[in-house]
This record gives sequence, structure tokens and C-alpha cells, in this order.
Amino acid sequence: MVVTREFVEIPVGERQMRTFVTAPKAEGAWPGVVFYTDIFQLTDSSLRWAVRLAGYGFHVVVPEIYHRVEPPDTVLAFDDEGKARGQADVEAITTAEFDEDIAAAVDHLSARGTPVGASGHCTGGHLGFRAAFDPRVTGTALWYPTGLHDGKLGQDPSDALQRAGEIEGELMLIFGTGDPHTPQRARDAVSFGLNAAGTRYEWHEYDAEHAFGRDIGPRFDPEATDRAFAETVAFFRRVLR
Repeated sequence: MVVTREFVEIPVGERQMRTFVTAPKAEGAWPGVVFYTDIFQLTDSSLRWAVRLAGYGFHVVVPEIYHRVEPPDTVLAFDDEGKARGQADVEAITTAEFDEDIAAAVDHLSARGTPVGASGHCTGGHLGFRAAFDPRVTGTALWYPTGLHDGKLGQDPSDALQRAGEIEGELMLIFGTGDPHTPQRARDAVSFGLNAAGTRYEWHEYDAEHAFGRDIGPRFDPEATDRAFAETVAFFRRVLR
């Protein structure tokens, strides 16, 4: 499908959260998905992922996760300096503030009157997991989410995995087996927590590294990305009805 692209401002209290929106150009009651990027914010790579998803029939919103600490339109470079700045930005935001931002994005999508899902990559996968606590979110697809096993997210510890029992929708988790941020013991801790909570979920692992879906840089794996993307589309088409 041909898609549209625009930026909107979503209110969060007295603040405005700059958000990229992409959706099919054709009229339709397209399901909504809030997509959280990795720590580099709204890079061209992340926006391409969102546009691609929209082309399969979804209304996708991509908030700037650092709108509280960075000027609008801040995009970090894929280098050591950008990584350090992104980590510092994440650590400057409390879990409660992240949750307030998530609620605002879900409110924005829910107002459209169509099913709502969530997705995220890396740190954004952790944010997507927290979005799943909202009962309006019926499906959440997480690509290599970090910090679930050890509670690392922002300024304070995240209790995301401990709250898995609150998730009423369904999850899909995607990992690379060569990801140093989510080694086997970390993935085992996540699956154990989900099983203990009775959470409904799909689990997919690929012989790939962290951020294998970022379509620039040495870790990009086109085959694993295409397989994971197909799984994501199939998942959302099943649960966002």
C-alpha cells in the first residue's frame, strides 16, 4: 500500500510529544500501532521500519522518546557519542514519566476507535512491554527488548517483568541468539517470568546479533529481518481485529 507521512504533536500534560505518523493513504479503519525506537530516536532506519509496517495496513505512530530532555527533532548518530548520549537521555527519565508518555500515545490511537497494538526495538522494546499493561493494547511485538530481565530502563528500576500478569493482550518477542544484551540467561529469565505470570506470547529466535533489523551498519541481517517482519505482520493481523 502507498502510505502517508506526517508529524503531529501529542499532548502529555502541558508538554507536546513530537510524533511521526505513517498510515495507508487509502481510507480505512486501520488498526493502530505505537512503535518505540531504539536509543537513537527517530532515525531514518527506524522510520523506514514504521513506513514498511504502515504499508501492510496499520496506522503507526512513532513518538520521540526523549521529548522531556532533548529539543524536538533530535536524532542521534549511530556512533559511540550518539550511543552515550542516548543512554544518558534514557537514564534522565523516570519510569513514571515513560509510563505517562505511553498512556498519551495509547490515548491518541484509541481515540480513532480501532484496535491498538504496540511495538518496539531495543530500549523501545522495553517501552513496548510497558505499553502492554494498558488493557486497550491487544497485541505487542517486541524486537530484542533490553532490560526486562534486570529491570534496567531509566532513572529508576523498571518492574516490567514482575507486572507481566497485568498484560491482558498477547505478546510476541523476537531475539537474536548472538545478542550480548540478551544472552541465554536473560532470555530464560524473561520466558520464566512470562510463564509464571500466565502471559500469552509467541517466542522467536534467530541466529543474529543485537539490532539485526537496523538496516544500516555491520549487524544488519536482511534474511532475519524479513523473517521477523513477516512474523510481526502476521501477529498484528491476527490480534488487532
